Amino acid sequence: MTGNFAYRFAKALEGIGLIVILVGLLISLDQGLGGAGLEAMRAETLGLGLGILLFVCGYVVERTLGTRS
Repeated sequence: MTGNFAYRFAKALEGIGLIVILVGLLISLDQGLGGAGLEAMRAETLGLGLGILLFVCGYVVERTLGTRS
């Protein structure tokens, strides 16, 4: 992997992770207002878990490159 590609890949992972978290929270909010409590919690938990995983992967790639201290 070239440095520039790896840096962009890491930033893309971080960005996608944040978007996944936001989508999970929005789905949770929509379901929670509709009266589906446990399903809302499930969507929120899945969104947070997957989003954090993607963000951390991007963070680790950046740390490996030495572009983030």
